[in-house]
Amino acid sequence: MTAASSDEATAAASRPAWRDIAYGSAAGMASKLFEHPFDLVKVRLQSQPLDRPQRFTGPVDCFTQTFMREGAKGLYRGLSMPLIGAMAENAALFLVYNQTRQLLRSVYPCDEAAAAAGHPPIGQILVAAGCAGAAASFLLTPIELIKCRMQVQMLTLESNMPASAPASAQSRLATNALKPKVAPAAAFSTSTAQAKAETMSFRARAAELPGALVLARQQIAQKGFRGLWLGQTGTLFRETGGSAAWFLAFEVVSSYFIRARRRQQAVTGAEPTFTRRDLKPWQLMLAGASAGMSYNAILFPADSIKSAMQTHDEMGGGTHSKPTGFLQTGRNIYASRGIKGLYSGAGITIARAAPSSAIIFVLYGELEKLFG
Repeated sequence: MTAASSDEATAAASRPAWRDIAYGSAAGMASKLFEHPFDLVKVRLQSQPLDRPQRFTGPVDCFTQTFMREGAKGLYRGLSMPLIGAMAENAALFLVYNQTRQLLRSVYPCDEAAAAAGHPPIGQILVAAGCAGAAASFLLTPIELIKCRMQVQMLTLESNMPASAPASAQSRLATNALKPKVAPAAAFSTSTAQAKAETMSFRARAAELPGALVLARQQIAQKGFRGLWLGQTGTLFRETGGSAAWFLAFEVVSSYFIRARRRQQAVTGAEPTFTRRDLKPWQLMLAGASAGMSYNAILFPADSIKSAMQTHDEMGGGTHSKPTGFLQTGRNIYASRGIKGLYSGAGITIARAAPSSAIIFVLYGELEKLFG
């Protein structure tokens, strides 16, 4: 074992667990502030009732409708719970992952020199990452339940508005077109003014919607304390498999950069001492972006099923008025919308996962370098 690899292994083993919690929490919070509008769009796409025409034609349409109807603030609806969730998720992920890696090293010693040289123990990474994801899922499910319900509240509010009230200026123009006594300019002015008034009224009603704590109390009152873990199966599948892909992709890409740099050192005759802590921010960003895309590409249908289960009551349930289990909900989505329905929102989710995950690993890595 080289001095560099020995020092890195010793530092990882001696680092207090609270630092993993602190670094993970900070990184998770920063990434969530960036990605929340994209997550809101994903949840709304996943939560459309199965027995009605789809409200949104795709991510761009959902984003546009949300912004036009609810304003910029609407894109951050329900942010409080995701912030807590991101802190809890990343703290648990990095804590359990690093602690499990240390445990596995003590039981099944691996070649630390090879790992530091860019040849990590894949088996240990997968086991540790899977355990980390499984642990995080139990913290995440109650938080995501409330988050998803807050994110679809506006859709429920809009569906409960009087049917006689047109939804936009365009619909009002179409109605006024049937009234020849009104001049076109006047019709447009009246239509625009009424549409603005409706939008203001809509946003005022939205401000009175229940918050996270009220929704949590309602869920407990209706379904007991266990009701907060509605959708746990989907979260468990997603987090276990997704976290394994997340950490593995990061380690594999990081190892590529480490091996490349060590080869350069060998050519110049210098001792190959480059390790993961020596990676530059742009290298951490690329490794983190790869991790984010891998995480969301694995088991995405499980996330779609989870979101549908968690927003069933808010969205009315449609013809499937009685809540169903994980497998049956998946069958219902597939029967109604095919495989596309199980991947609703996948494109925008994978696209935003790249920069979001890059933020997590860069910030975590920089904090690790600064404070150990």
